[in-house]
Amino acid sequence: MLQAGKLLLGLRKELGLTIRDVEAASGRIAARHGNDDFAISPSRLSDIETKGVVPNIFRVYSLSMIYRRDLRELLTWYGVNLNETAADLALAEPPKSHISESLDSVTAVNVPVRLDPGFDPRRTANLGRMIERWGLVPLAYLSQFASTKYIYGYIGTEDFTMYPILLPGSFIQVDASANMVAEGNWGSEYERPIYLVEMRDGYTACWCSLKGDYLILQPHPLSPVPVRMLKLSQEAEILGQVVGIAMRLGGCRPAANGELQLSEKRQKGGDD
Repeated sequence: MLQAGKLLLGLRKELGLTIRDVEAASGRIAARHGNDDFAISPSRLSDIETKGVVPNIFRVYSLSMIYRRDLRELLTWYGVNLNETAADLALAEPPKSHISESLDSVTAVNVPVRLDPGFDPRRTANLGRMIERWGLVPLAYLSQFASTKYIYGYIGTEDFTMYPILLPGSFIQVDASANMVAEGNWGSEYERPIYLVEMRDGYTACWCSLKGDYLILQPHPLSPVPVRMLKLSQEAEILGQVVGIAMRLGGCRPAANGELQLSEKRQKGGDD
């Protein structure tokens, strides 16, 4: 972490601040927040700049404010890159479905910036082989595609409500403006809207219908999850309609008794 310390030292000198100046400014920040952990003593700052000592999260915040730099930039100097959030999310598999807000901190994303001229969007293809070059694009440039009407959810590894249409571990995009149950005669199960529902004990994604003041949570016929009836607004609330899915195939399936059963490949590579 010596390199991070050198960068911080360079910032301090660039701004014409002395170690005592930093001590005084951090003291004011600590006083404002009522927390001495924000304060940085001269000896501690010297250790951070010259000995590779890693500051705690409070002092990193103080330094970002004093040096007028984005907190996320300072975190990257210490090996914490918030733009790696999406990749790290796959390493944790919460058992319950929930709303995901961890991607809110992402400021840049790798996107395809050049495709093979022979790419034909009408044909199924290996997209990875069609991409000639990837590029890091600040999300600010993608703001024209942003919409506040969307929220994002995660299907828990133990939530088989819509199996096999929605596999456990899937990420879903939800249109929050479509939060009313649409009734109709659907031509297939893929045409029927799936809704993200918030309940008292968590979340689930499922088909829905209304019966008086009750919301009927209808699972897929192949799912081991039973039909549920909950009081609308009091016991359950529709957050919106699922309009996008990102999921891995073949990861798991429910056993006859409804318990989680991993694929054979995953069982061999997993813990005993």
